[in-house]
Amino acid sequence: MTATVWLTGLPSAGKTTLATALAKELDRERVELLDGDEVREFLTKGLGFTREDRDTNVLRIGWVAATLAKHGVLVLASVISPYAETRAAVRKLHEDKGATFLEIHVATPVEVCSERDVKGLYAKQAAGEISGLTGVDDPYEAPTHPDAVIRTQDQTLEESVAQLVELLRERGLA
Repeated sequence: MTATVWLTGLPSAGKTTLATALAKELDRERVELLDGDEVREFLTKGLGFTREDRDTNVLRIGWVAATLAKHGVLVLASVISPYAETRAAVRKLHEDKGATFLEIHVATPVEVCSERDVKGLYAKQAAGEISGLTGVDDPYEAPTHPDAVIRTQDQTLEESVAQLVELLRERGLA
């Protein structure tokens, strides 16, 4: 049995960077990255950013992840997934399919994310061009009991990857 490593956090927290580096470090044949932005472009195109649309997006990604994990793929999902209730539903999807779900909180402070601003979202929000930015003017419910907390502002990418590799080893997944 394999698992989904679900990386949740604010925009520009480092979720995708971490997932990509972890995949490279593990160097396994059956690893699949599910990036929230890429999935929105293909699987959930047309969904907006209302609470309902965000939940639909996260649940669809969660279903794909659980299905892949059930079939022996290690899934690395980098998805903002701002609502605790929806992440719990994704965990249940995994449990129902007999797949392991590891919730990883990429706990980068909004100030650091705003400085990184890899997609220019924080600048657009500050300029009044967009609204509903998770963690700024839309909620982000941080996990209360994640399997791991990664503080990208306090450690190198290599240290963050090593922390996740150790977690996977502890759980018999690496």
